[in-house]
Amino acid sequence: MGELFRFHGLDAVQNLHPLVVHYPIALLTLAAFLYVVTWLSKRDSWAWPAFWMLVTGTLAAGAALWTGLRADTSVMVAQSVRDHILIHHKQVMIVVFAISVLLAAWAISRPPMPRRGRLVFLALMIMTALLIVKGADYGAWMVYGYNAGGALPQPIEFSQ
Repeated sequence: MGELFRFHGLDAVQNLHPLVVHYPIALLTLAAFLYVVTWLSKRDSWAWPAFWMLVTGTLAAGAALWTGLRADTSVMVAQSVRDHILIHHKQVMIVVFAISVLLAAWAISRPPMPRRGRLVFLALMIMTALLIVKGADYGAWMVYGYNAGGALPQPIEFSQ
């Protein structure tokens, strides 16, 4: 029974970022999908789950951004990987957070989904979801391509 509550993966984690990044990825992309479904179906009541996913996803994105910025110096990657991948990952995810804050504030001011400017709202939601995919791809590239945060000997230099 003790093994059930033992988390071996946490022993290897160098920072908290990998533990929180999956929540905003899931919540914000699903919020975008549900808002589009709401608009296509013309059933505004369906926007409430999307609204709560947007709000909680934005809070989670704040936690992911904070842990990511704090982890920046502790991530064991070569300078060339920082210059070619990490910098882009960071820039994209800062933009994602900024847009998600804007969208959450807009949705909170007109819950669950704004009527005025709805197409702009939906376009920004879709753009945010696409940016999340790109930013997550940069993160995965660092983790799986260059052992970011892993235990293999460093540095693994950037190569295309």
